[in-house]
Amino acid sequence: MPPVSPEPISPRSTRVSAARRLGKRNFRGKERLFLAEGPQAVREAAGHGDTLVELFATVEAAERYADIIGGARDAGARIHLASEDVIADISTTVTPQGLVGVCRFLDTPFEEILAARPRLVAVLAHVRDPGNAGTVLRCADAAGAEAVVLTDASVDLYNPKAVRASVGSLFHLPVAVGVPVERAVSGLRDAGVRLLAADGAGDRDLDDELDKGTMGGPTAWVFGNEAWGLPEETRALTDAVVRVPIHGKAESLNLATAAAVCLYASARAQRAAGGCRSVTGN
Repeated sequence: MPPVSPEPISPRSTRVSAARRLGKRNFRGKERLFLAEGPQAVREAAGHGDTLVELFATVEAAERYADIIGGARDAGARIHLASEDVIADISTTVTPQGLVGVCRFLDTPFEEILAARPRLVAVLAHVRDPGNAGTVLRCADAAGAEAVVLTDASVDLYNPKAVRASVGSLFHLPVAVGVPVERAVSGLRDAGVRLLAADGAGDRDLDDELDKGTMGGPTAWVFGNEAWGLPEETRALTDAVVRVPIHGKAESLNLATAAAVCLYASARAQRAAGGCRSVTGN
């Protein structure tokens, strides 16, 4: 088994410098490595094959989370004891929790997602906020989606804020990145998936779609930019543009909340007894 360093690693260690650089996108892309911070993310990484490469832990965290340290060791990760200053230097959070993991990229080729014939997919088109991207991924995981697709105009999946916002869901389901939106739509449609654009100005109402029984088939929800939604050319590629009804006085829903409503609506329809299971068109 890879050893646990008997003494805290030096702040000047090349391993510390390499981990620190992963806070920047260009270094993440070059090394195909990213940071997972905190006990939940590290636990998930340790349980995901050989994803976890290295783990930096304070003495206190190593004692408190002995099960995580054991899981990381079993996964083949090299474990370094580190001072709080070193953890703070590597971490991208204001209040580090004493554990920072270095992980291999997890993204799945889009073709593999299509080959699996998914029934529920979240497509993030032009989503730029990493916190929103991670939260939508978490919602998709909770709703039982089988995949998430990030288009080439969306935020970096491995941005530390996105990783934290996913709260471990990044390790639970296939995610394709850098897919042109036209390719995402055409590929999913060819796989028998109905494409629904989520837009507050949509001409179809989510409640009406549920009442009509058209939501039970394989579905991909396309979510757009936080500020300006989906471009007209993207909406035109989908089978329908659907709005979440606002029954109260709220002006609108934010992206993550709307995504949760839409994904759960599809999940409920797909699980309903006698639900429509073969709708792939309009």
